[in-house]
Amino acid sequence: MRNTTKLKHILQLYSVTLDMSEDGQMHLMVFDKRDNSSEEFINKSYSAVVDKAYRYMMKRLPPKSEKLNE
Repeated sequence: MRNTTKLKHILQLYSVTLDMSEDGQMHLMVFDKRDNSSEEFINKSYSAVVDKAYRYMMKRLPPKSEKLNE
């Protein structure tokens, strides 16, 4: 899956800030739109931080069976 597609999925549930430190580290912070929780991902690579954020989002999603009961 492309990074832009992953980012599109992330943005459906989270607000995102992206920054780079002076030493070249990328900082991607996600803020949950429902409960305002946040998580930060740091890596030298843009692809790596987007991938970490996407994996985090997928772990936090309820199982499909629970979604159907809402």
